[in-house]
Amino acid sequence: MTPIRSATIAALASALVATTLTGCQFGAEEQDTSPIVIAADLELSGAAAPVGKAYQRALELKVEQLNASGALGARQVELRVKDNRSDAAESLRNVGDFGNDDAVSAIIMGGCNECAVGAVRTINERRVPTIALAPAGDISNPVAERRYVFQLAPTAADSAGVLVNELGRAGVRRVAVLYSDDDYGREGLAALRSEFVKANVTLVRSTAVRSTVTDLAQPVQQLVGRDPEALIVWTSPEQAALVSNSAAQAGFEGNLYFDAVAGGDLFLGTSARASSQATLVFTQTMAIDDVIATTPAKAARRQWFQDYTARFGGYHGLSSFAADAVQLIADAELRRGDGAGRQAARDGIRDVLETSQMDGLSGPIRMTPDNHSGLMPQALTTLVARGGRWRLAG
Repeated sequence: MTPIRSATIAALASALVATTLTGCQFGAEEQDTSPIVIAADLELSGAAAPVGKAYQRALELKVEQLNASGALGARQVELRVKDNRSDAAESLRNVGDFGNDDAVSAIIMGGCNECAVGAVRTINERRVPTIALAPAGDISNPVAERRYVFQLAPTAADSAGVLVNELGRAGVRRVAVLYSDDDYGREGLAALRSEFVKANVTLVRSTAVRSTVTDLAQPVQQLVGRDPEALIVWTSPEQAALVSNSAAQAGFEGNLYFDAVAGGDLFLGTSARASSQATLVFTQTMAIDDVIATTPAKAARRQWFQDYTARFGGYHGLSSFAADAVQLIADAELRRGDGAGRQAARDGIRDVLETSQMDGLSGPIRMTPDNHSGLMPQALTTLVARGGRWRLAG
């Protein structure tokens, strides 16, 4: 396996080599060999298991590559994973256990919005830096009440902005919306409504569906029965695929538009034909093999795409967010101050995360003391379904 060597890793490796040489020459202390323990609370069973397992694969691959790269000097990242069974109460217990474990440097949480929001108080009380991969806005806001909580996912506002801009480009004026009946779904509908007003787009009907629903024929039929030019799908990847099939069976001839959370597998499988007129708002990495690697960041994204695909036989769009979370934590551990004790270390990681900047596998990432949601809007682009997979639009 060829390890990924991003610009960030290369810089860290160079700094560590320089430090090692200086130590040899002037008798400095031996290199730190303590592990960097990252805990992960993921949905490995239950309704959200497909996404949780994609995150787990990405975390394990990224840790393996980072440990092999030499960028951490004599140190290694150790990953500890617990299944929250897609249940917020179980997730809270996991986070509490991780927070009480002095060996844990930081936590990564999966795609469950309810889990991340429900754990905010415990995260703050344990003072353990946490990066959530779920997209709901109230996970990292208000920042003053979430000092140890960070977020790495497309926001509803950013997804809605790109999506409605694409509607305008295509001349679409009448739309229907199917959205998940949860905080992120409702946040998405509100963001879409705001963008519709600015773009003079008419919402003919909107329908909410629970995340556990697998028969979407009736709500889709009701939506397309209002004769929209496009159907916007603001759900999980699994439900988005079901909507594609239901819309085709209902004879819908308009286009489907998926928000970023619907980004799942690269290859569309049995829903390929039904998704032939679909547009997805997502990061460029999902189709990075369509991009010429003209920068180190693009080269790193292409290498990640190839490594993940070679290892797992396909690509999952959300994987890059998990990998970037590992990189952010590892970088923060190396850059933090030398305060003694676990809490000093955690506080140091938190302080570094709050000002982190990185051209990650997902795109440009910028954290600030006023904004703990790091993915920049320009990371998002539009992809189209073509030939049974997602491709860059244009």
